[in-house]
Amino acid sequence: MGIIKRNVSAKSNRSAVTIIAQGNRFHGDTSISGKMHVDGEFEGSIDSSDDISIGKAGRICGRIRAHAVNVSGVLEGELICESLHIERGGHVCANVFCSTLSIDPEATFIGERRLPGENRLTWESEARQIESTYVEPESDFEQAEVAEYFDPDANLIDSLPDRITLSRK
Repeated sequence: MGIIKRNVSAKSNRSAVTIIAQGNRFHGDTSISGKMHVDGEFEGSIDSSDDISIGKAGRICGRIRAHAVNVSGVLEGELICESLHIERGGHVCANVFCSTLSIDPEATFIGERRLPGENRLTWESEARQIESTYVEPESDFEQAEVAEYFDPDANLIDSLPDRITLSRK
């Protein structure tokens, strides 16, 4: 027979930790009220007011909003956070909006980092900006100059050999 107290709250003062173990795969949108650690795979969006860590075997593809993110595995997509740390062996391929970014040697970051609140330049606005300054060339010479401006290596491809043979000396 146990003793049960009637006035005990079911809520704990400690925050919960959500763990996606290695070998598990999740898809969808989720909102987390505590820390999260991913050693499996997650595809979708995660909204958390706390920290998220991605273990060496972990992989997240999608959108993440969190306080701090620590990556030892793979993160692809878009990230909004206060701080991002990419550990040795970690791989991030994402558009990142964060105040603090740290990358260990032997870690990989491919993407774009912007500070929170910074105006985001979209492809459409950049294309409109180019179109508004573009003037149609009148002569063949001007057309060649424009082609070279937009593709300076256009003639470089024609000058490459048809075959390259590598050998040890």
